[in-house]
Amino acid sequence: MNIVVKPESRLLYEGAEWDFNTLMRVHDACAEIAGEELGLDWYPNRIEVISAEQMLDAYASTGLPLFYRHWSFGKHFAQHEALYRKGLRGLAYEIVINSDPCVSYVMEENTATMQALVIAHAAFGHNHFFKNNELFRQWTDAKGILDYLEFAKGYVQSCEEQHGELAVERVLDSAHALMNYGVHRHRRRAPDLLSEQKRERERREHDEKMYNVLWSTLPEKASQPAARGDEERRRALLQLPQENILYFLEKSAPRLAPWQREILRIVRNVAQYFHPQRQTKMMNEGCATYTHHRILTRLHEQGRISDGNMLEWLHSHSSVVMQPDFDDQRYSGMNPYALGFAMMEDIERICREPTTEDRQWFPDFAGCGDPMPILRHGWAEFRDESFILQFLSPALMRKLKLFHIVDDAGQPVLRVDAMHDERGYRRLRRSLAKQYDPAWQDPDIQVVDVDLGGDRKLILEHRVASGRLLEEQEARQVLRHLASLWSYDVLLREVDPVSGASLREHAVSPPR
Repeated sequence: MNIVVKPESRLLYEGAEWDFNTLMRVHDACAEIAGEELGLDWYPNRIEVISAEQMLDAYASTGLPLFYRHWSFGKHFAQHEALYRKGLRGLAYEIVINSDPCVSYVMEENTATMQALVIAHAAFGHNHFFKNNELFRQWTDAKGILDYLEFAKGYVQSCEEQHGELAVERVLDSAHALMNYGVHRHRRRAPDLLSEQKRERERREHDEKMYNVLWSTLPEKASQPAARGDEERRRALLQLPQENILYFLEKSAPRLAPWQREILRIVRNVAQYFHPQRQTKMMNEGCATYTHHRILTRLHEQGRISDGNMLEWLHSHSSVVMQPDFDDQRYSGMNPYALGFAMMEDIERICREPTTEDRQWFPDFAGCGDPMPILRHGWAEFRDESFILQFLSPALMRKLKLFHIVDDAGQPVLRVDAMHDERGYRRLRRSLAKQYDPAWQDPDIQVVDVDLGGDRKLILEHRVASGRLLEEQEARQVLRHLASLWSYDVLLREVDPVSGASLREHAVSPPR
């Protein structure tokens, strides 16, 4: 009798089924490659398995499952659920939270291979980016965000019990409408979210004291002009001009109750948490996609996932990084996964197999052999705009068939403004990077003055860029929310940044 000893399988799993031991084995295998071969540095991981309905709920609450209640979240949930049930929309395989420990929510419906993909993608790719990118290090408090979200949820719930759901809802509606104008865009100290709950009473007492000092600068009679010293003192106390409108309202709105100011603070802290993510979407997804591609490819080379598993995750990967052509019905701009992954792969190519053109454009790292130090440096020190300006190569522009169209409403035809030549490459790269510049994406709107001696009208200015005025109806809707919080009239002037001339004005009164 011949006895055949079956060799021990090195596979991490077999088939589509998985259990928590499988997830642990996959995590440890990914960690080995991420640490030893890619040199990544990440927060401790916490992986939580949730259902499709819980994933839909997380969608609705801006990707934060632990959040306060608001009617808009329910509306979004109903929309996503209807499309999902009809088979018109799939669900994300994961949601990851920038926290310490880093929390990755994975769907229980995922196969074992998809769990491996999302662990490599989120628990190591996104996690490394969150921990090391300078924007996240400066602007977010990864250690405090989970506790702060729990505090925010409890605080809003207590306000609903004390003041009524309708009153709280009105404040949240207005705060959410101004959420994009509730962030500090210039460097400041990252908020210490762990101390927010402890300092709530102390902060309220301080704000009320400052409020009393501010309004004491009013002249005895409205007809008397304020002295120059009082005017300067008033503007200093108001910190004018002020780009963070929610911050200004929290500190200076004359009729807000302390609980309303705290809700504004909660909303703007959440807005500040998301601010770096808006500036690094392409890089963040590119980093995570490149990471999962490298890790899973290496696991296959080591014989730890099968050929069938390899084909399964490659099918999903290919769908994620697909970039529709400009004349495709599915086209909606540059796919951040596609552009990000393509740039990471192109940097690897330049490091390993550079052309003469690559050496001319990237003399500092072309042909260096190892792409990981270059990639890790890029992931840490850049945002989308500067990353494109620094690393987008002519070879990739040709591969993606990029071109620049000038759409001038004053001209009868479109004009191709950049071709594939030396000057065209640089112009094309600048034009693409500009689309990722927050200063170009968001209107420059600031609080510039308050008529404290008169009708207390709040005055804002929009510095118009490239002649792009605000959409009138939307601007008035947002200003109504602003007037509701300020409690007096609001005036928004749209001005030419060069001449200072007023181009248009929007005046709104608070609801009666």
